[in-house]
Amino acid sequence: MSNSVVQRLVGALNSHDLDGVSACFGEDFLGEWPAHPGRDVHGPDQVRRNWERVFKTSPEITIEVTHAVEVGDEVWGEWYYTKAAGQDLRGVIIITVRDGLIRRSRFYMEPVDAAGAAVPGGPRLARD
Repeated sequence: MSNSVVQRLVGALNSHDLDGVSACFGEDFLGEWPAHPGRDVHGPDQVRRNWERVFKTSPEITIEVTHAVEVGDEVWGEWYYTKAAGQDLRGVIIITVRDGLIRRSRFYMEPVDAAGAAVPGGPRLARD
């Protein structure tokens, strides 16, 4: 991934640098959770408060972007959060960058199931 602000964000998240995290976001930032609209975030101050809480409840959390595609002002990335409140999360975050700052993000993150976890509707099928 070559987007410098997203790279700075990942570095700040992994070093638990709240000033560095909030400096990546524009004042007009909107963080959307389409499947969970009550989780939406507005502005860098709310981003900072949210990550401050995450760092306190998940002091061992690490963040990785495992794959990313950049098109125009958008970065579509597969993100992996380890040890987030006792669980791992994986998913896609779509980030819009303008003028060197993150202006919008859309989160599609979910907890990672254990390898042997049952699937909705019944047990996991055996693989050959």
